[in-house]
Amino acid sequence: MNSIEAYENDIKLQLKFLKLFKKQKALSQTSQKNIIFSGSGDSLVSSMLAESFSGGLVKAMDPLDLYQNKTLAKSSQVYFVSISGNTITNIKVAKTAKKSVAITAESNSRLAKASSSVILLDFPNSGMFTAGSISFLDSALTCISLVQNIKVPNISIYKRAESLAKKAKLSKRIFVLGNYYTYPVAMYCAAKFYELLGYDVHYSRIEQFSHMELFSAKKGDTVIIFEKKNPHTKQLAKNLQKIGINVVHPDMPSEKLAQVIFCIFYSQLISLYEAKSKKKKECHFVTAKKIRDVSNRMIY
Repeated sequence: MNSIEAYENDIKLQLKFLKLFKKQKALSQTSQKNIIFSGSGDSLVSSMLAESFSGGLVKAMDPLDLYQNKTLAKSSQVYFVSISGNTITNIKVAKTAKKSVAITAESNSRLAKASSSVILLDFPNSGMFTAGSISFLDSALTCISLVQNIKVPNISIYKRAESLAKKAKLSKRIFVLGNYYTYPVAMYCAAKFYELLGYDVHYSRIEQFSHMELFSAKKGDTVIIFEKKNPHTKQLAKNLQKIGINVVHPDMPSEKLAQVIFCIFYSQLISLYEAKSKKKKECHFVTAKKIRDVSNRMIY
């Protein structure tokens, strides 16, 4: 099995996982006011989702920012999100935090040992080195359930995302836009294109795009909008199409958690289908060994 096949297999495993997912007991609103969620890459996305679903009660922070501003960690309870539990900056901050909780798939990891307690992620996977899908879904739902009592939607949401992702037409330069709840997933979507294809992808909040990133957009570029169709997004799409920019605006569910899970599935599938259309067998980050070596040296 190659890494693209492993990625596809892990995506499909999510259908069974959704039915079996065990949510956490939501923290009280009082305690949430003194909690920071922190992580890197996909794990930062999960942390940001905790912030948005808490209504801003908890904060999401980059672990290096916490390390460089130690008083924040020393005065707060910090939930560190890390699948491997071995990212060095998380470990350093966990040792200084007032109270640290590791959200990880590795109970014996250095992060778990440096933390006051552990929330163990448990998900099936292909057992191969590939881009994160089911591991991210588990961490995202776990973080959201810690700040809000949730009901996980049924798997029909996957079929909807699958059908729409198959129809999407893309270019190699992409902008992914999101709102308060979906902006973190726009970041995740960009990461999948980086990891699988090495594409030039940018992520932005919908409002900020018109103020900043739009000025670097060129005819033929693609803009993906993760927001329900409304007068504002329809006008944005119309204006972009007039100047030759390709717009992908999938029809999303109305409920907020369903929107986020839909966008997660859509992000995974649209990058997968693009990789398969290009006859890719291995994820870009698997074959880009020199770049991955730099990443590993900085992360671990």
